[in-house]
Amino acid sequence: MLTLTGAERILIDTRTERAGTLSVGSDGRVSDVPSADAERLDVSGCVVTAGLVNAHHHLLQSGFRTLPGTRGAPMRDWLPVMAGAYATAGIDPSLTRATASVGVAESLLSGVTTVADHQLNWPAAADSADPVGDTVDIARSVADAAASLGARLVFVRGSARDDPGLAADSADAIIEDLLSGGHIGGVSADGMRQVAVGPAGVHSDGEATFRALGAVAARHGVRRRTQANEQVDTEIAQERYGRRPLDLLAEWGWLAPDVTIAHLCDVTDAEIVRLADAGVSATHAPGCDVPMGWGIAPVLRLQNAGLRVGLGTSGGGSNDAGHLLADARLAMQISGLVGPQLPARTVLGMATEDGAAGLGRPDLGHLRVGARADICVWDVSGVADAGVADPVAGLLWAAPGRRPRHVVVGGRVVVRDYRLVAQDEHVIVAALRSRLSPAS
Repeated sequence: MLTLTGAERILIDTRTERAGTLSVGSDGRVSDVPSADAERLDVSGCVVTAGLVNAHHHLLQSGFRTLPGTRGAPMRDWLPVMAGAYATAGIDPSLTRATASVGVAESLLSGVTTVADHQLNWPAAADSADPVGDTVDIARSVADAAASLGARLVFVRGSARDDPGLAADSADAIIEDLLSGGHIGGVSADGMRQVAVGPAGVHSDGEATFRALGAVAARHGVRRRTQANEQVDTEIAQERYGRRPLDLLAEWGWLAPDVTIAHLCDVTDAEIVRLADAGVSATHAPGCDVPMGWGIAPVLRLQNAGLRVGLGTSGGGSNDAGHLLADARLAMQISGLVGPQLPARTVLGMATEDGAAGLGRPDLGHLRVGARADICVWDVSGVADAGVADPVAGLLWAAPGRRPRHVVVGGRVVVRDYRLVAQDEHVIVAALRSRLSPAS
């Protein structure tokens, strides 16, 4: 049990806020009944929000940032550079645990309590005696890294030119392993672990893979995620099929309410209506798409059509950071280039409740009674926030690179006074450096 006291502002959701106290029950959920036995956390001078939801990450890329040939590069050139770096390092559980530990630690320290990791890269099946088992080991390494730090994880069994049958068999096995204690809709009973499936996109995978992973999703009741309509995705679809990506996704059964699509930079008004009619949700990733020159999603047009639009950082190979609040600030600033500027509270909603909605998680992204108690405490008492009229809007407008003072996941404090509780971040960094260093 936990009680936060003295908050300057508590953002219950994007429509409701108040000052004062927030209580967490013994079940790790927001409560309206304070307990005399609860740990008390003084949050005077702070704004309290729900934990941020990074709805689109590639944790593996946390070990491969600012590589030569990856900055501002066309995706056709970027992909082989990244693939070459993975091949040199060798994708195995030791690498994915080290990169996930870095990515998840960075996430928690910047206020992200739920990370959706779209894992697209796997060991070459031809080099393995048990390719399905190897993928399970990798999925488990990522899940264990998140659990050891106290973060919620959505593990997306992705595919990038995988054999369709292997991808499906692997997804079945990963779901059975990571959710062995049972699940509802791909979510474990404690809500800490979730599994979804999704090919990288039509630029990478064909109809057979989309249909195979779609069958897995239907069989287990898990959600589906993919990427579409970055400029190169549209170009490759036109070259290869003579059609646009969303035409293919519709034909292959991937425009449906259980599907979330990341990026969507290059979409027409008619396609936006099509997405809305299908009940699809979206994820905006400006920290990837803008610096790479891949486009800007028309977020307000998507929202006005009825789509829920979450926010994601994408991976370190294109973004170089996993700081979702910084990307929320960027999303707000660039929105005026493709329409009216988005208000700060709208974008904060994208980084919380809207992202959670795309994961099928109504229990996350807000602080209403009964929600999972994932909480960020932002100190707004310093000079960076002096003169700020609206401290909630100031979370995005003021103090670029802002980090939360405390972070709580399921009622448990996982970041206290800007430091990880479970591990030393320098040990995590050293482990990644050791794994990536050439053998002496």
